Amino acid sequence: MRTFDLAPLYRNTVGFDRLFSLLDSVGGVDTAPTYPPYNIERTGENAYRITVAVAGFTEAELGIEVKENTLTLKGEKKVAESQKDSQVLYRGIAARAFERRFQLADHVEVKGAALENGLLHVDLVRTIPEAKKPRIIPIASGADAPRAVESVTVAGAAAAPSQAA
Repeated sequence: MRTFDLAPLYRNTVGFDRLFSLLDSVGGVDTAPTYPPYNIERTGENAYRITVAVAGFTEAELGIEVKENTLTLKGEKKVAESQKDSQVLYRGIAARAFERRFQLADHVEVKGAALENGLLHVDLVRTIPEAKKPRIIPIASGADAPRAVESVTVAGAAAAPSQAA
């Protein structure tokens, strides 16, 4: 696979750091962690749910953090006192520590999280600000149409247009 050096782009642009970081991370898809397995589903028009299989972990052993559009899920298994003295002959249940990161789009917020039957559900919602929502502009015609305001300069001072009708 070919690799591309994006360093010259970092030097000549401002504000595109996140875009270039995403492009850098695309090259490392082969080394992406596969544990723990997860699903991402759309539960509504602006609602999403990330479900992570965390069998064997308790709420105290899991952590969720959101920082600068990055959702980080962490898990660290603590060994119980009863298990310290036992000898495991075969370990088929993964209990290793993990850290999984998800890039969140702009205006996506974490609504809540729940642990149920070995699955960690993280609910997300996208809230679009009023200024970003599409709006309909009415078209006026005839006498209702807005008129351009003309300014008249008289000896260096701006004067309001006359209101003659």
